[in-house]
Amino acid sequence: MIRILPPTTVNRIAAGEVIERPASAVKELVENAIDAGATQIDVALLVAGKSLIKVTDNGSGMTKDQLALCIERHATSKLPDDDLLHIKHLGFRGEALPSIGSVSRLTITSRTKNKNDAWQISIEGGELQEMTPAAHKPGTTVEVRDLFYATPARLKFLRADRTEVAQAKDIVMRLAMAHPEISFTFTSDDKILGSYNSESSDNARIARLGDVLGDEFRANSLSIDATRENIKLSGFASLPTYNRGTSSEQYLFVNNRPVRDKLLLGTVKAAYQDFLERNRHPVVVLFLDLPADSVDVNVHPAKAEVRFRDVGLVRGLIVSALKQGLASGGQRASSTISLAAQSLFTSGERNTNYYTPHTSNSTAYTMPNIAHGNLAEAALRLIPEWQQAPEARKLEPAAQDYSAFRLGAARGQLHNTYIVAQTENGIVIVDQHAAHERLVYERMKISLAETGIARQKLLVPEVVDLGEPDASRLLKRTEEFAGFGLIIETFGEGVIIVREVPALLGDSDVRGLIRDLADDIEEFGEALALRDKLEHICGTMACHGSVRAGRSLTIDEMNALLRQMEATPHSGQCNHGRPTYVELKLSDIEKLFGRR
Repeated sequence: MIRILPPTTVNRIAAGEVIERPASAVKELVENAIDAGATQIDVALLVAGKSLIKVTDNGSGMTKDQLALCIERHATSKLPDDDLLHIKHLGFRGEALPSIGSVSRLTITSRTKNKNDAWQISIEGGELQEMTPAAHKPGTTVEVRDLFYATPARLKFLRADRTEVAQAKDIVMRLAMAHPEISFTFTSDDKILGSYNSESSDNARIARLGDVLGDEFRANSLSIDATRENIKLSGFASLPTYNRGTSSEQYLFVNNRPVRDKLLLGTVKAAYQDFLERNRHPVVVLFLDLPADSVDVNVHPAKAEVRFRDVGLVRGLIVSALKQGLASGGQRASSTISLAAQSLFTSGERNTNYYTPHTSNSTAYTMPNIAHGNLAEAALRLIPEWQQAPEARKLEPAAQDYSAFRLGAARGQLHNTYIVAQTENGIVIVDQHAAHERLVYERMKISLAETGIARQKLLVPEVVDLGEPDASRLLKRTEEFAGFGLIIETFGEGVIIVREVPALLGDSDVRGLIRDLADDIEEFGEALALRDKLEHICGTMACHGSVRAGRSLTIDEMNALLRQMEATPHSGQCNHGRPTYVELKLSDIEKLFGRR
């Protein structure tokens, strides 16, 4: 028998899609407050939101008639022309309040700015209560009590209270990052866990990001600003040496809407592939602004995902903008490295929060070892003439005092591994192997760009059975793969034959490479694995072709290395994200000895 479900059941089904946990309700309510033009939003939880979720704002408020309509399904003020292709508000479905009301005890109190009277409406488990007058300042307060009391089975699927609070805080934090013009507070069981004052200066965005993510991010981030066609990208990305063990601190906002998108993970990985180990991740906050009809925000019940009309354009913009931002960072290393060094001096304890030591069990590849000759001469040959610092070209190494240079004048070598240099206002300690590894690597990249990627034919072509979906995805990108030295062809339904591979890969696992490519394209929509493998091989070759730790250097050799670091992009970190140098200001050294 086919029948129409009663409204209460329909609302509870909708609640199952929209309100998964307390954080889901927080998201919907705070978005409504933002859409109402609020400049102050306060969020309070009791018992991780299961007992109470209270959101108060000073927005436009609602009249008595509007209040009665807001708890009806699909009632919204945010689609004036019913056009789902030009959505300009965060909340637009009209499902949040009736869905919340169907599984909790919901009370809404509101007053508009031009009225003296406020009104209150309540719903308990989907049952509407009589509307009553109330006392309230302009704006709206929504109280959600006993969440899921009408569907108690849902409570069993909630995590520990600490986890649920963290999820709700993350929602508020992301919305606060997108809206520095709004003040936010977040409390749990009467404890303030987040308080962000509104920002109105020209630097409002980075000021708010510093408040949310910490001053260390503000001090160690690079500004991102790029436009392509009708899409604008802005935001901030961390220096490679300021990184994390997971990608949880990578944030994407599309038209100021926080979204979680695999696109971001893949593009960030591609942009930072020269600078970080695969298991390390930068901190990035990116804001995409594009016409409303270029993105579909209506593809997910909770509006957590979006779909771009031109994915390739967006991906290309993000990768190129991040790479340009990293290039603008030049030879900077994160300030946290110096702070960690000072901490070591004072406490004797090792701080590993800022970067991870590089360990490698990779197969050794050989190349002409330029470090075994005179390094002063070899270093100048390493970087093309146009990339060398003018000062380094004009001056004779043995006759100069380099202390005025950014990395200073070499004064000695510690343990045949670390170069100690004196600057005008402090000292610099350089890891000679990590530094030279970056120099070699950058030269190898230039060579690859100039001569292209050499290919080698397989004596016996490799046949790989992938299945139709994966094989089809790969075959659509044969031209792109050919540019990287990989030649593939179809060999029947779902089967690919590999005829040539990049010579750099040597005697590699071709079958594994193809399968990795298929997996990456399915997950990220971009062929990251091949790039990663090529860069990894280049990095390994650079590692083995660089001056090793434990080798004694002359003063001239040390100064030559320092000068080339100053002339080489990205020399603040090696190919694995480790810092190549630590700088200590004289004032910091004086503090260590009680002189300040």
